[in-house]
Amino acid sequence: MPSETLVFDHTDHVAVLTLNRPAVRNALNRELSAALMDALQRVREDPAIRVAVLTGAGRTFCAGADLKERAQSGRAGDASPASIIEGNRTPSVGRISMDKPLIAAVDGYCLAAGFELALACDLRLCTPDAKFGLPEIVRGFFPGGGGPQRLMRAIPQAVAMEMILTGDPIDAATAQHIGLVSRVVPAEDLLSTACQMAQRIASHAPLAVRAVKEVAYAALDETLEQSLRFGSTMRWIIGQTEDAREGPRAFTERREPRYEGR
Repeated sequence: MPSETLVFDHTDHVAVLTLNRPAVRNALNRELSAALMDALQRVREDPAIRVAVLTGAGRTFCAGADLKERAQSGRAGDASPASIIEGNRTPSVGRISMDKPLIAAVDGYCLAAGFELALACDLRLCTPDAKFGLPEIVRGFFPGGGGPQRLMRAIPQAVAMEMILTGDPIDAATAQHIGLVSRVVPAEDLLSTACQMAQRIASHAPLAVRAVKEVAYAALDETLEQSLRFGSTMRWIIGQTEDAREGPRAFTERREPRYEGR
């Protein structure tokens, strides 16, 4: 269902999803979370979309969950075991599963559930004013949307544990130094840089892009030998596609390839 809390734009195989609650630093309430899940589903299902960029309106990415709404709805501890189990099976922003590349373009606050959202993306760019953190521990609970799990896989363990246990944020320079973001760019160039990167990725054969993303993430939980075997299998499968023939053909004919995703 359409919602003013999220703006969806789509141009040349790239979708831009903008969290649009700037008055509350794009805090994730139920409406925005639902709109985001709908938008991501659209990205998954639309073959014309190959890459998505996620950003926030108003010089802020996302300051986390809407704590006022959380306080009004009651504590998580009031839930029954059955509802917790069922909730773990329900798709949520912290459980994003996307075979297409996602790029987070981060300005300002990127905290709590907002940081978990950025961690669920494949690439992260930010401005010098960006702040990243998981402050939930300070509020009496801890991140439940995959933050600790993804952070431990994204940066050195000692730095991740300090962020998780203290709740203290890090700045953009530190985020780049530890490899949490790949680039720090001026605020006025953030979205254009992210979109240029997205367009670059979208210009490649989409099946190959999705396959190599799967191979790369699978390698995190496999032995090297398992990963190499899986990679070889996926490489053979992609080699049978029309796009895999189009690439060398275009090179021979000295023209840009025309990839169709088949």
